[in-house]
Amino acid sequence: MKDYYKTLGVEKGASRDEIKKAFHKVAHQHHPDKNKNDPASAQKFKDASEAYSVLSDDNKRKQYDMFGSGGPGGAGFNNGSGGASGFGGFNPQDFGGFDFSGFTQGNGQGFEFDLGDIFGDFFGGRSGRSTGSSRSSSRRAVDERGSDISIDLTISFEESIFGASKDFVVTKTSKCLTCEGSGAERGATKEKCKVCNGHGRVSESRRSFLGVINTSKVCDNCHGLGEVPSAKCSTCHGTGVQERPQEINIKVPSGIEDGQSMRLSGMGEAVPFGVSGDLYVKVHVKPHLFIRKEGANLVTELTIKLTQALTGGDITLRSLDGDLIVKIPEGTNNNDVLRIKGKGVPSTRSDRGDLLIKIHISMPKKLSKEAKRMIEELRREGI
Repeated sequence: MKDYYKTLGVEKGASRDEIKKAFHKVAHQHHPDKNKNDPASAQKFKDASEAYSVLSDDNKRKQYDMFGSGGPGGAGFNNGSGGASGFGGFNPQDFGGFDFSGFTQGNGQGFEFDLGDIFGDFFGGRSGRSTGSSRSSSRRAVDERGSDISIDLTISFEESIFGASKDFVVTKTSKCLTCEGSGAERGATKEKCKVCNGHGRVSESRRSFLGVINTSKVCDNCHGLGEVPSAKCSTCHGTGVQERPQEINIKVPSGIEDGQSMRLSGMGEAVPFGVSGDLYVKVHVKPHLFIRKEGANLVTELTIKLTQALTGGDITLRSLDGDLIVKIPEGTNNNDVLRIKGKGVPSTRSDRGDLLIKIHISMPKKLSKEAKRMIEELRREGI
């Protein structure tokens, strides 16, 4: 006769939670994925699964305590003949890749079951969360997450270079302004949820091809918190969220590129007593009339006269920093590039790139007789 209590390492009077914790410990220790090619661990895993399937069910546990592992008719226990009935010798991995769709009883009536509900309690899945207290069940606030949303933001070229602070209004599900997300009317007290008795979860039984499966789910009345307000917020009706226009301030960093996206954590859709999603902002930069960006530098073009190229001089240039005085060296050639340091794109290191000025020399289309005479003199001098 098998001693299921000894298999899990618990006393005969152990509670359901103690049995559950003991099974998790043994199952993780001897799981086939962790102990490949180890028949002994595989057998211990099967024995633990068999023991847990019996001791976690009140009716089967009562039969086991009365009749032992043989059980009346072997229902739910090892039948002693080397075969298995019910959960005896059950290994969840034996069903990997099996298609259970359309599985029916002999009378053609389909079972209603969810493999996540059936196996989740074994391996810490969605149905395997702790049910011991409202503190552990409050993991609902971590598990539930709102949807991400995205918006488009158009800014000027100057704002893309120096950064900007932009206010944007988005209509979305946000935290309730009246109760600040608590779901309670002002001055209301917290009371233990009567539906789940403060546990944050409620149990339910479901039939499956494996028998009756006891599972638990988040309590819809308290949203898994184990507590409810004595008076619900009149604005959000206790949900803690409401759909409303919300003004969001967006800090655009300097040097952002056209088409680049920014993520604002927690500024997406809100959910009751959960974590809000994120807001993604796709930035579109308007082109400048005469300045473009190349990495950390700004590039512009400047057209000068032939005489300015020959003799040099000072020229006023419009830039993002206002009017700048540019010194043209004598003998400047067409397509020469002048550099003004520190007038480019700001960086996170508090320094800036450079402003590059590409020179174009405007050649006169018509010359006066005096201008031709002077050019002839230059030619004779070899210029």
